[in-house]
Amino acid sequence: MRSDNVKKGVSRLPHRSLFKALGFTNQDLEKPLIGVVNSYNTIIPGHMFLNNIVNAVKEGILAAGGVPQEFSTIGICDGIAMNHEGMKYSLASRELIADSIESVAMAHGFDGIVLVPNCDKIIPGMIMGALRLNIPAIVISGGPMLAGRYKDKSIDLSNCFEAVGGYSTGKYSDIDLIEIENEACPTCGSCAGMFTANSMNCLSEAIGIALPGNGTIPAVYSKRIRLAKEAGVKILELVKKQIKPRDIINLDSICNALAVDMAVGCSTNTILHLTAIAKEAKVEFSLELVNEISKKTPNLCRLSPAGPNHIEDLYFAGGIQAVMNELLKAGLLNGNTTTCTGLNVRENIKDSEIVDKQIIRTVENPYSYDGGLAVLWGNLAPEGCIVKKSAVDASMLKHKGQAVVFDSEEEAMQAILSKKIKKGNVLIIRYEGPKGGPGMREMLSPTSAIAGAGLDKDVALITDGRFSGATRGASIGHVSPEAQEKGPIAIVKNNDLIEIDIPNNSINIIISQEELAQRFESFKVPDLKIKHGYLYRYAKMVSSASKGAVLE
Repeated sequence: MRSDNVKKGVSRLPHRSLFKALGFTNQDLEKPLIGVVNSYNTIIPGHMFLNNIVNAVKEGILAAGGVPQEFSTIGICDGIAMNHEGMKYSLASRELIADSIESVAMAHGFDGIVLVPNCDKIIPGMIMGALRLNIPAIVISGGPMLAGRYKDKSIDLSNCFEAVGGYSTGKYSDIDLIEIENEACPTCGSCAGMFTANSMNCLSEAIGIALPGNGTIPAVYSKRIRLAKEAGVKILELVKKQIKPRDIINLDSICNALAVDMAVGCSTNTILHLTAIAKEAKVEFSLELVNEISKKTPNLCRLSPAGPNHIEDLYFAGGIQAVMNELLKAGLLNGNTTTCTGLNVRENIKDSEIVDKQIIRTVENPYSYDGGLAVLWGNLAPEGCIVKKSAVDASMLKHKGQAVVFDSEEEAMQAILSKKIKKGNVLIIRYEGPKGGPGMREMLSPTSAIAGAGLDKDVALITDGRFSGATRGASIGHVSPEAQEKGPIAIVKNNDLIEIDIPNNSINIIISQEELAQRFESFKVPDLKIKHGYLYRYAKMVSSASKGAVLE
């Protein structure tokens, strides 16, 4: 066992004494030592009951003959961090999470590790840390929130953000806002739509490092506790068989995750995270692969914000396993990849069928015959950019409009709420990339204000920042190279004509090569916005979004 390095032999007498200070018995010292990573805190609704999940995991580990040792990592609630300086820290926290897991696990010689996240950057950060360690690992999340109700319709957090824009146009009264505020987030859990947290929890199933059901069993269901106990038992099997994260996560399983991503219409952030996960798995990954899989994978689900349904509806319709079986039967999934169950994908999903074909459509009757995400290239984004096309109105799939340029999210938000944005405009928000932000903020507030004002079918938004999974409309992010790295987005001017062609994967400024070159000649890169602390170090070291915005 790996933990023998801290437990066995005369030279480890001091170490054993410290373990005994923790209450270890001689029998405990003979058993596998399993780290349990708990991202519990009291500030994230998705994490407030994670201690219940962790306790169930530890019960499973003990029952299976292991010794659980719990430690913590940080977490940030993207919803609370949204639309102010705090959002600069969200993506940057992913690296701290991976680093902290690597540090604690390496220092204490764990034989295996159970990862207990729920929201946003915490899930990919934990998976990245596990891949870096490459010791047996399994993910068990806290589960999704149930949807709320408002005027006999299901609502979620995205409705709150959109209500801000709706209020400015008179769509909602003060009383309406209070009711939406009180009802949109009714339980603990990761916010109820196919936003980033739920996207990554679902993809952790698809990629094989989480048990079936991880992405969709509601947070408040006792079935989630039972799944956590099963994860605690299963980690001991993985240790015994020495099935490690890099045995599970490889090019084939990443392609499976991308296929599910396209089928269910996940957040654009998944591409950023899968790119980073691929790097830690030592897998060659390109944005071209995203479009290759998108073009052949039908979009089967339209969950919030792309449609009226929520994760609980996906759960009752058969969950991610039913989606995967539908793709497998169509030859769009590799059924032979290894998973944390000890079985391959085909064995895991053989009995999973679609229960409700209104929630999960068949490949013969999809919402579209290609996937929910697309990568665009052109002279505005030579290294690519991402759009959630399943959440774009058909009328905006091809769009040409005049640029209205802002150098920060705050400037853009003020213009939107002041009703300075007109139909047909293309908003450009730059210097919000990994370096320029720094931290690549999510633009949920601007996109929601646009949608709330009824302009999401008329206005496009392009940024070197990124978008929340709760974003809908023609919202194009991750523009690479970013403005701070002298990307073409830095030299766009007001009233430049921008042409967006999502079906043909292109995005361009309609100016000549000569004009483009002349603008670059006179362009000077501005100083970094922040020159101290963690964000300064992050900005100095972070890669392009096209490479996953990882530290180099």
